[in-house]
Amino acid sequence: MDNRSLNTGGFTLPGEAGYETLTLELAKKWGADVIRDSDGTQLSPEIIESDYDIYSTLCLVRADNEWAKANRSKLQQCCVMSRPVTAASDTVSVDLLDGYFKEQLVINADDDPKEWWQVFDRTTGEEVSVSDWSFDAASGAVTIAKAVKWHRYTVNFFCYRIWEEISMYNHVTNDWGDKEHLMPIDPIYPEARDQIRTYLKRWLEEHPHTKVVRLTSMFYNFWWFWGDPEKQKFIVNDWGSYEFSVSTGAIRQFEKEKGYRPKSEDFVNAGLYNNSYKVPSKLYRDWMDFVNAFVVEFGKECIDMIHEAGKLAFVFYNDHWIGIEPYNERFKDFGFDGIIDGIFNGFEARKVAECPAVSVREIRMHPYLFPTGVNGEPSFLPGGKPTDECKRYWTDIRRALLRKGVDRVGFGGYLHLVENHPDFVDYIEAMGHEFRALRNLHLEGASQEAPVKVALLTAWGNTRAWACCGHFNRGNYYNEVMEALSGMSVETVFISFDDILENGGVDTSIDVVINAGLVDDSWSGGDYWSDPRIVEAISEFVANGGGLIGVGEPTAQRHSSQYFQLSHVLGVDRELGRTRAFNRFEFEANADHFILQDNQDGLELGKKVDGIYLFDTQTEVLAAANGTPALSVRSFEKGRCVYLAGYRYDAANVRLLLRAILWSASKEQLMEHWQCSNYFTECAYYEKAGKLVVINNSNEPQETVVLSPKGEFSVSLAANESKIIEVS
Repeated sequence: MDNRSLNTGGFTLPGEAGYETLTLELAKKWGADVIRDSDGTQLSPEIIESDYDIYSTLCLVRADNEWAKANRSKLQQCCVMSRPVTAASDTVSVDLLDGYFKEQLVINADDDPKEWWQVFDRTTGEEVSVSDWSFDAASGAVTIAKAVKWHRYTVNFFCYRIWEEISMYNHVTNDWGDKEHLMPIDPIYPEARDQIRTYLKRWLEEHPHTKVVRLTSMFYNFWWFWGDPEKQKFIVNDWGSYEFSVSTGAIRQFEKEKGYRPKSEDFVNAGLYNNSYKVPSKLYRDWMDFVNAFVVEFGKECIDMIHEAGKLAFVFYNDHWIGIEPYNERFKDFGFDGIIDGIFNGFEARKVAECPAVSVREIRMHPYLFPTGVNGEPSFLPGGKPTDECKRYWTDIRRALLRKGVDRVGFGGYLHLVENHPDFVDYIEAMGHEFRALRNLHLEGASQEAPVKVALLTAWGNTRAWACCGHFNRGNYYNEVMEALSGMSVETVFISFDDILENGGVDTSIDVVINAGLVDDSWSGGDYWSDPRIVEAISEFVANGGGLIGVGEPTAQRHSSQYFQLSHVLGVDRELGRTRAFNRFEFEANADHFILQDNQDGLELGKKVDGIYLFDTQTEVLAAANGTPALSVRSFEKGRCVYLAGYRYDAANVRLLLRAILWSASKEQLMEHWQCSNYFTECAYYEKAGKLVVINNSNEPQETVVLSPKGEFSVSLAANESKIIEVS
């Protein structure tokens, strides 16, 4: 097969028994070279024995439900905090599972509650003595004696998870009725590992036609509490949190390896848990390291078995991915052949494209072929518009693929759902051609980057490179900025505060540091900003000529009268209410600036932080909202700073951020280095191929001029069109 063909290859199609003709017809039309099964579907012999490679989906922790039902003490667990209850007398009863989805969780009373659980007076923050509470297994309630009237009480307790969450979601979404609920077993227990080995060996023998074992991640799911369906469908959904790797068995093993034992409160944190927005503690980092080491060790053993059977091992980086982080040093030790991620947008595409230590990088497109899309849209239900959905996602993904390429695209789900959507079928054919054209350019050589290196500074650093806590979270300034960067022709890296402390400052190869988030969140940095070494290092970086861009509440911490700890560098601070008696410097907004040259229709940054005021008279305000600065710039010694009170990803603001980066790096001249005059369009130059790609990110026709060292190129583009131009 010609790997460089525009018509075939690099495409994974979901097949479906009972729809063999449709499967094979669409495989030909969409240029598929691979057919896969999906949750809820099977492949018939006619499909398996056709002239296509076969991907088979396998989730090791929910593969053998009979064993799971017979060994409930080996199910995966989690540590849960009850809903707060206010005491109306000196005795209070807490119904532990009140508000939770009782088909997901069952209380673990096998491990002594008095050893593992904790009860708290959340009004004072003090733990209630174990002698002052009791648990009744029949009612599922804890009774607290010696309670203080009107104080709030909660219980930290352990649960078994009796319905694996992804299977649960697929079951509910597709209305699988009385189909058996699948349970997740925990390989932290030797008996569960033995069962997985036995099952995997048998499965490999029973799938002789399978070329690629597509592992549905590995062992531990992301954190996803479901609620009482009549009151709250989902309580929390955090794709980055390790909360579902917590169990009594794992804690015992952790204690042996690390030398100390976490308590339930270390995972519950008064109801905040260890969510991705919370700056990770040392204990939580130790826990992540422990889980990562275990997942890699046992995961490698499973992958070795797959290789010994003559098959390839791909991992689906989306469901049970906890402990897999591809940017961690251990990732290479797995021995994966490929990685697949279900994505909606640009930064997710970059996460796959830059994944190290694999040979194949594949993106699974949306809408998933389920009646209802993951984002809740009625994709293939009456009134759904799957073509518009896919076009919207592809527009954002495509701009990222201009910068870094992937090897494959594909879909999952029920193929028959596309039968009544011929426009969708035709669009996917065209999208496949467009993808292959970009892929082939990357095979000849990377697209050019402007000589600017941008570092996103967070508490997570490279551990969460091109990631946050799930798919695109609108309103999260860090997420919005990262999405804009995903399609820019600048080098983007991810650094942490620990990197700065360990290296004695900011890497001198970096031109611009971006800090975006809200006070106390992990993206802004939280308590790290109370460390004077961080303040000194960033100040020194800017003073020596570096650029600093702050978005929302950058450098924010409440430990001093200075809220933005780098307000003396950024030139702005935020009023919290303590200093309203002080008068502020007056200003007039000056829109005549390099950063705003493309924003002639005004500035719309979405939700903005209020109460911003000037730190001194050296700061220049470029735009204001409700009488306070929304966009400002300032020179600090040899460096330059930009402050944005908000940020929303859209075409105009992508251009705004690009100009802010170039200005803060003192490299304004790079606006003529393979950049488009029209901000609805973007381009990439592939020097080795001698090709220029220009894309239209809007639903309207656009005219643009590409400015480059090789001259100007005038280009006309239809709505959402891309063009490839020969450049001599």
